[in-house]
Amino acid sequence: MVDRKGRNMMVEAAKCTTAEDVFQWMKQGCSEGIHPGLERMEWMCEHLNHPERRLKTIHIAGTNGKGSTSAMVASILKEAGYPTGMFSSPYLSHWSERITMDGEPIPESEFVRWGREVALLTEERAAQGLDRITEFEFWTLVALLYFAREAVPWFVVWETGLGGRLDSTNVVIPLVSVITNVGHDHQGFLGDTLTAIAKEKAGIIKPGVPVISASEDESVLAILREKAKEKKSRFYQMGQDFQTIKRSDEKDEGTSIDFQGPYRHLNDLFIPLVGEHQVKNGATALMICEVLRQFYATVIEEDRIHVGLAGTKWPGRLETIATKPRILLDGAHNREGARALAKAFASYKYEKLHLLFGAGTDKEIKEMLSPLLPYVDTVTVTQAEHPRSQTVFSLADTVRSIQPELEPQVIADPIKAVTQLQNEVGSQDMIVVAGSLFLVAEVRRSLTT
Repeated sequence: MVDRKGRNMMVEAAKCTTAEDVFQWMKQGCSEGIHPGLERMEWMCEHLNHPERRLKTIHIAGTNGKGSTSAMVASILKEAGYPTGMFSSPYLSHWSERITMDGEPIPESEFVRWGREVALLTEERAAQGLDRITEFEFWTLVALLYFAREAVPWFVVWETGLGGRLDSTNVVIPLVSVITNVGHDHQGFLGDTLTAIAKEKAGIIKPGVPVISASEDESVLAILREKAKEKKSRFYQMGQDFQTIKRSDEKDEGTSIDFQGPYRHLNDLFIPLVGEHQVKNGATALMICEVLRQFYATVIEEDRIHVGLAGTKWPGRLETIATKPRILLDGAHNREGARALAKAFASYKYEKLHLLFGAGTDKEIKEMLSPLLPYVDTVTVTQAEHPRSQTVFSLADTVRSIQPELEPQVIADPIKAVTQLQNEVGSQDMIVVAGSLFLVAEVRRSLTT
């Protein structure tokens, strides 16, 4: 029996005619927080006539690099003539960026259409006394419906949210499973060790589906290989089955590489994303395309790979957003991301380096700051407009505990902080905004609007 609140929520779901209506329903209609598990998704997919079964997906998991790898694959496939959808998170500028078709965000009308259908079904589920879906599950279901019933792409690049085994995206049976790497993040949900986290991410490996990984940790690789063997899935390991050779030093606009794979070699490719880690992501993306070509009759001519890879856009990751002084944005949100950012500093020329840092309360802030602070001349701590943002006072204390001689500047408002830095530092200096994609998104919006 549905109570009055339940009837009211059903009415609110049915009345959704704008994106704002959908977001208002989500505040009450979705359960708060992260609740790993596939039971809700499986129930919803069954009652939606299994949209996930209509899609040819490339399922990409990993602690870092899954977004960049996804963007490269999507760009190459689009350039090769295949309509390509992509589901990723979080967004930087607009909510619609989470669900794209050939690089174009989902139209509001389609988001509302499929969002309303998911909302109504969620209310039916709640009326039966079953728990409500989470917000991320809502987004996943909207993406499934949009791709399966409206956009109908040839391929969907399908990025996990958190982990793999119990992630809401794991209802698909993909053409290829990808685990870019395994690092320390979300330990409260995935485990405290790399091997525990690897087991969760290995949960996306399906029977007979090829697996690709760029991980370099032998303990992680042992788990991935074992899971692939158990599922009778061919396993492709970077450095063993495929690799890249840099043709030039990394520059602030990207890197030229040669790719050597098991099925063909590709020479003089350009990756327009900066950093050694992006070379690895590029190698992974190229191997994905090779698997599609080798096993799924996908025609990807070499010249289309060159154009598609070089045309990749992935904002907020080592992105130069302003010059004189250069402002570099990078959503390094865990220890591995911070290490990659620190390595990338060598690709840039600058007189002094100024770090603007903010991070979430669920992050290993000391482990993130430690690789960065030895390179910086000044550090400013700030706080994004997000409920899980760490306070500036706590961040400042962490900076002092790592490098006592480096007294941090405290400016809670990120926009005020970046504006002040622009006005104070030299024109040949570099300002790096890092630690949180939410922080990067705020600063990016303020500098591009």
